[in-house]
Amino acid sequence: MTLEISQEKLKKVMTAASADDLALFQPALQQECNAAEINTPLRFAHFVAQIAHESNELRARVENLNYSAKGLRSVFGRYFTTDEMAAQCERKPESIANIVYANRLGNGATETGDGWKYRGRGLIQLTGRDNYRTCGSAIGQDLVTNPDLISQNPSVSVAAAIWFWKKNGLNALADQDDVNGITRRINGGLNGLADRKDYLAKAKRAFG
Repeated sequence: MTLEISQEKLKKVMTAASADDLALFQPALQQECNAAEINTPLRFAHFVAQIAHESNELRARVENLNYSAKGLRSVFGRYFTTDEMAAQCERKPESIANIVYANRLGNGATETGDGWKYRGRGLIQLTGRDNYRTCGSAIGQDLVTNPDLISQNPSVSVAAAIWFWKKNGLNALADQDDVNGITRRINGGLNGLADRKDYLAKAKRAFG
């Protein structure tokens, strides 16, 4: 089956999204989601609910790491173990990324700058050199050399989100209407669950 994914229906889910962003992303969503069998009302409702939350309705396509010292202690306390350490990096997104993403997800040490280069981007906030490399290979793009493609090219952004969705078997969880399970696979926990459920309810009305 082919699911109609119109700008009008997307707007009912992402009410704050601009007309320009909806026009940019609608063609890729229409083509790529149907090709990837995210093509039932329930599957697409779950997909669009998650990308609406993760991208702040298509507006935040690069991870925001502009934290206060208090925010760093709260969110990244395992890396900023003292108030002094947090104060040194307050409102310094590049430094924050290079610390919290160092030596994991395929990234090198802090001084390599990999944490900043491969910070979260796209509709599901793809993060880490390993994910950029594996995703890029799957979708035919050199994302290690050109990581900004994920945030700047709508087709690549959608393709990367779908790659993550399929890699994690999320169509099966969507078929079970398991928003908690999908959120855990994307987020690692249940952060923002109420917001994701709100988007899901809107999406079910729009696409159901």
